[in-house]
Amino acid sequence: MDELENLRKRAKHLVRQHRAGAWPVAARLRLALPRFAGLTDREVLAAEFALHEAQEVVASELGFTSWSDLKENPPMPVTDTSTPRLQRASAQLFVTDFARAMTFYRTLLGFDVVFTYGEPPFYGEVRRGDAGFNVRHVDESPFVPDVREREQLLSAYIATTNAKDLFLEFQAAGVEFQERLQLKPWGANEFVVRDPDGNLILFGTPAG
Repeated sequence: MDELENLRKRAKHLVRQHRAGAWPVAARLRLALPRFAGLTDREVLAAEFALHEAQEVVASELGFTSWSDLKENPPMPVTDTSTPRLQRASAQLFVTDFARAMTFYRTLLGFDVVFTYGEPPFYGEVRRGDAGFNVRHVDESPFVPDVREREQLLSAYIATTNAKDLFLEFQAAGVEFQERLQLKPWGANEFVVRDPDGNLILFGTPAG
C-alpha cells in the first residue's frame, strides 16, 4: 500500500474520531482549519466535518499547504526500523482552580493556551516557545501541605536561553518567586516560580 493511501485512511480515521466526540481532535482542527479557530471543544465536535477537510488537516500537519499539494508531492513512506527514539516529555501540573491557573500562565508567564477540554474545562496544555506542559484540575491537592516548599519538589524544569531577562520579565509582571535568580555552583543561572497552587517551576539557563 502506498503512502498516499495510508494518508487517506488517516483522514477517514480523523472523521470517525470527530463523530465519536474524541476531544483531542478539537485542538487539531482549530490549528489546521481557520473556520474552527476560536470555537470551544464542544462547538468544534458538534460542527459538520467532511472528509475533504480531514484531508486538509492531515496535509497541514505534515507541512503541506493543501491536500492537492500533498498529492503532487507525496511524502516518502517511513522505513526506519531502528530503535524508537523518545522525542518529548510533558509535565502535568495539578491545580485546584483551573481558570485561575490558566490565567496565571497566560497573563503572567506569557504562555499560549494550546487547548482546554471539558465543560467547564478541567484539562489543558500551555506552551511558550518549545516548552509546554499539561494542567489538570483536582478537587484537592495531592501533596502533603508544605512538602513542596520544604523539599523543593519541582513540578517542572524549563530551560531557557536567557534566564536573567526572563526573570526580569516575570518580576515586572508581579510573579511570586520561590527562589530568585541565582548563579548556581554548577554554573547555571536559575530561578523558581511558585504558581497559585504551589507548583514550583524552575527556569534556568544551563552552564556552558
